[in-house]
Amino acid sequence: MSNADIRRLDREIQATTKKLEAVRRGELWPLNGRERRAMARAVTSGAYRTLRGRSTGRAEQQIESTGSAAEMRLTAELNALHGERQRLITEAAREKAAKKSSGWW
Repeated sequence: MSNADIRRLDREIQATTKKLEAVRRGELWPLNGRERRAMARAVTSGAYRTLRGRSTGRAEQQIESTGSAAEMRLTAELNALHGERQRLITEAAREKAAKKSSGWW
């Protein structure tokens, strides 16, 4: 494997880390479409219930659960990227060792 693959994975790891930090701050841009729709539904229903003078407990719970689901998704993605990076590094080290051991000397 080449260093380009490892650099590409490093960029993806950095981007996913930024997304994870943004989700933890409560930002919406890193959410996927399904999560955005769920968040919009929860905010809309919460606003409607507030307008009617009712409790917004369920809407708040939905917002929190959607945020935590997005956080779990990004954490799993980050762990998978780290595992893939480690696999590439190990494979490159094996190739280098095999190339060195099969040398002339």
